[in-house]
Amino acid sequence: MLLGIDTCGGAGSIVLARQSGSDIEPIAEAELAGKTYSGLLIPKISELLDAQQAVPKNLNAIVVTHGPGSFTGIRVGLSAAKGLAVALNIPLLAVSRLAVLASKAATNAAALDAGRGEFYFRIHSDEALLTPEDIRARLDITLAVCEENASQIFPNSILVPPPRAWDALLYALARLAAEDFDDVDAVDGNYVRRSDAELFAQQAAKR
Repeated sequence: MLLGIDTCGGAGSIVLARQSGSDIEPIAEAELAGKTYSGLLIPKISELLDAQQAVPKNLNAIVVTHGPGSFTGIRVGLSAAKGLAVALNIPLLAVSRLAVLASKAATNAAALDAGRGEFYFRIHSDEALLTPEDIRARLDITLAVCEENASQIFPNSILVPPPRAWDALLYALARLAAEDFDDVDAVDGNYVRRSDAELFAQQAAKR
């Protein structure tokens, strides 16, 4: 049994799935409203397991989306995933939300609104924080987006629903089959942009 976690966006999701060779099928899924992740993530996972008459020890691996997106959401989801992986002694696989988004649209480029007139941008395996103008200058393939404002800014893009935990599992399937897991101790949030606290600290240090 696999557990997928995505708490990077305005709404989050978790999913239980069963893997058989190269095939995977969802068993149960739940949505998490924004700003409830810290209080509801672990209880919701327990609810899904209880509904399947399963326990955490039945989990064989965890796939977590580790950003970019909400700093708090990334930290909550990744901390829960790492804690469960360590406690249960099971492997962990972290995936980029941009990579999952691009995969949903069957392309190699994706953009997510980062606020402040900037976008998290991925092309092939490179990710950066760019302005729309910078993205247009670098773009030579179709762009995947999941936000209406992004589809208006990039009119030739492919608009798809926001990535979910199930999409992360589908994206990670090849790595799961190859047992290409991450080092639980080393894996960190894929923030792309530094937090305001880090920026303010850096500015204060320069004074």
